[in-house]
Amino acid sequence: MSQPPDMDRYEIFAAWARDYGADAAIAKFERILGSEETRALAEHHRERIARVQNIDPPILAAVHEPWYAGPLPEALYWGPLQEVFKAGKEAAALSSINDASNKVVAHTPNPILPEFRAKGLVVGYVQSGKTTNFTSVLAKLADEKYGFVIVLAGVHNGLRKQTQDRLAKQLHAPNPRRWLLLTDAAGDFREPASPPVTIFSDRQKVALAVVKKNARVLERLIEWLDTQSGRRTLRELRVLVIDDEADQASVATASINPKIRKLLEIAPRHTYIGYTATPFANVFIDPASDDLYPKSFILNLPRPHEYFGPEAIFGNNLPSDHPDSDDGYDMIRIIPDGDVPLLRPASKAAAQSFIPRITSDLRSAILWFWLATAARHARGDATAHSTMLIHTAIPVAVHQAFKVPVSSVRDEVKAQLLDPSSPIHDELQKLWESESARVPSTEWHRAQNSYGEVAEYLYSVVSSTKVILDNSFSQDRLVYQDDEPLVAIAIGGNTLSRGLTLEGLVVSFFVRSASTYDTLMQMGRWFGYRTGYEDLPRIWMTSDLRDFYRHLVTVEREMRDDIDHYQRQNLTPLDVAVRVRTHPFLRITAKMGAAQPAYVSFAGRRLQTRFFRTHDADWLNENLEATDRLLTAIRDHPIEQNGNATIFRDVGWSTVRQFLGSYHVHEDSPDLDRKLMTDYLEREVSSTPPSLREWTVAVIEGAADGTSESVPLGGREWRSVVRAQLKGGVSRADIKTLMNPRDRAIDTGIPTTELDGKDPSGKPNYNEDSLRRLRDSLALTAGRGLLVVYPIDRESPSTRPAREPLGAVAPVIGIGIVFPGEPATRNQLKAQKVAVDLTGVITEDASAYEDDQEGPSEDAP
Repeated sequence: MSQPPDMDRYEIFAAWARDYGADAAIAKFERILGSEETRALAEHHRERIARVQNIDPPILAAVHEPWYAGPLPEALYWGPLQEVFKAGKEAAALSSINDASNKVVAHTPNPILPEFRAKGLVVGYVQSGKTTNFTSVLAKLADEKYGFVIVLAGVHNGLRKQTQDRLAKQLHAPNPRRWLLLTDAAGDFREPASPPVTIFSDRQKVALAVVKKNARVLERLIEWLDTQSGRRTLRELRVLVIDDEADQASVATASINPKIRKLLEIAPRHTYIGYTATPFANVFIDPASDDLYPKSFILNLPRPHEYFGPEAIFGNNLPSDHPDSDDGYDMIRIIPDGDVPLLRPASKAAAQSFIPRITSDLRSAILWFWLATAARHARGDATAHSTMLIHTAIPVAVHQAFKVPVSSVRDEVKAQLLDPSSPIHDELQKLWESESARVPSTEWHRAQNSYGEVAEYLYSVVSSTKVILDNSFSQDRLVYQDDEPLVAIAIGGNTLSRGLTLEGLVVSFFVRSASTYDTLMQMGRWFGYRTGYEDLPRIWMTSDLRDFYRHLVTVEREMRDDIDHYQRQNLTPLDVAVRVRTHPFLRITAKMGAAQPAYVSFAGRRLQTRFFRTHDADWLNENLEATDRLLTAIRDHPIEQNGNATIFRDVGWSTVRQFLGSYHVHEDSPDLDRKLMTDYLEREVSSTPPSLREWTVAVIEGAADGTSESVPLGGREWRSVVRAQLKGGVSRADIKTLMNPRDRAIDTGIPTTELDGKDPSGKPNYNEDSLRRLRDSLALTAGRGLLVVYPIDRESPSTRPAREPLGAVAPVIGIGIVFPGEPATRNQLKAQKVAVDLTGVITEDASAYEDDQEGPSEDAP
């Protein structure tokens, strides 16, 4: 980057460019400084704009004129906020916070435009710092002369108050002369005594309102603004709307969505930015409508360093025999199905009379919470908050019913700890020793505490524990004070299941039923940062919930990969719709209105079998026979070897279609729907230009060490691969991942040693996206499908803690299918099984959107 002759002059130039545009600044400064120095200033300004445009993270954005050069050194709003970050936990990540927020601001409209309407979406991770990003964005846009900022902070008072407190502390407290707060921690928005023209007359201040997504509250805000003088004032004002948890209540709701749209309609110069970790609902809004589809940009926030996310618990997407395969930390404890009726009522009607039991698992969870908290104290972390979450059902009556039994456990253990002869000491020691051994602290280069070190703090921890009900009706809510460490067992429902940060969450006891992707992911309050106690978190849940979360790891990864893939192609949000895998027992989102994903495309997808009926001999043998027929039919085709893959080229599409018609796919794999795949294949073959007429078939063999069985197929013996199953399977075996990532490109002619290779820094030569692009770019593979066959050892033993032998009654055949190309109108199919019609559906998870569900609140009349 070139250096201008004088940085002080550059700041004046940049401020003029901000207020009047770069051309006006150049004309102005040429008259004062002459052409040569002005040219240097303008070039420096262009370089700064280019840097902001090109830094990570990449963005999926509409075409716009670049304008933002980053904050000035003397920024009136970002400057004080940056100092707050430097003094806090954000200090280590300040550079990435600055870059990511710059990228968002850069893709908002140029504020000097007489009118602009922009809608964007920022996709973060659950409990990962989205609030830090939007706080930075709104401060930087305040420096760009935005005069009114509205933060829509979820649907519950707890999250609104938490957001209000945080913004007041980080924005207003260090810079009170520059911010005008229209709301406070005590209450939601109420009409000010003065009209908008008076409130917004002081252009030296930015007005900030933190508003709950509640119909009554939004109506009050609209009524205050939507007057003749109010609209006249808004014409001169730049308005920013930040929608936190943008997939909740904002999309396809009868009461909230129209009010957000009305709020935007009365502000001719507005930018709307939604923030969410689960954008499933947002990306299925009809882009052609005047709704909240993010037409301007979609940004994937990078996963922060030390973030404790789904893969830490559920592992990565590599098969069990891959050297880098990871099944996650051994932190999940399964609640037996037989105990579930003791922990939640069978129906809403039974909630009022429900009496919960302290089952052995719930008792263990509570005891472990105290042990883990005591261990944190022993590590010198006694001033931090520590929380346990108990979340079994939505009805408030259930939460209330838990308080006395849980409090009784606390009181009994407290009394027993004073008695040296009490068996509680032996119970706690055994639990500590067994649990601490399952997640070794050495993973984080830390020696584990002895039980004696932990026991020293147990009495004070148990004594200080508060049992807190947090729901829409409770008076004693979960409140964290900076100067008062809280040890809390929080019992609640929806108010604890989204958005609200549970500080120092160590233990989650989670039995809640849910049937949607977004609800499940947002309930994962255990995601976040666990610095200093990474080995201590534990989660108790049912086996079904564990399986759903395992699936969601793949869903989330594929969704983010798709966004990244489209970003690299410089596509806009209007060009694409993120494809979301579906699950037979999960709906994509609780409410999606009229814009359901009615079509599916297999273009560009890599599909693989994951679930198997390992005890159904007929099912397994029929797949063996179908594979034997396939390999017999193609054994005379050109053959080549690539590592452990035998590759058959120039296989006709009809041969593949015949195989797919006879191969059994487990019913829990709707993305491998045979009819949809064969319909898609036939459509592509007959399209203009045709595709998928030619296929490659590859057979992947196991190691040549004689440890796995040989499987006879197509007139020869094949060494089987080992794919152990995840523990806890009952009616099916779940191997999690069948394919190595490199198998997507096994037929490209590039040796597996290169496909598997890493650069000097240890980064793989190829990732999923580059492998996809590679295969589509080569004449050898472009337009051709790839069918990969995996003979799987029936026993498939494993020494991994999270795995157990496959134990099938016959050899198992797994398959992977790679489709070339990109999704397009021509290759979409209507998919009733894949696309779930949710029109008019109201589930328990959507009930929180409705006004009459919230109960007594800070904004009650």
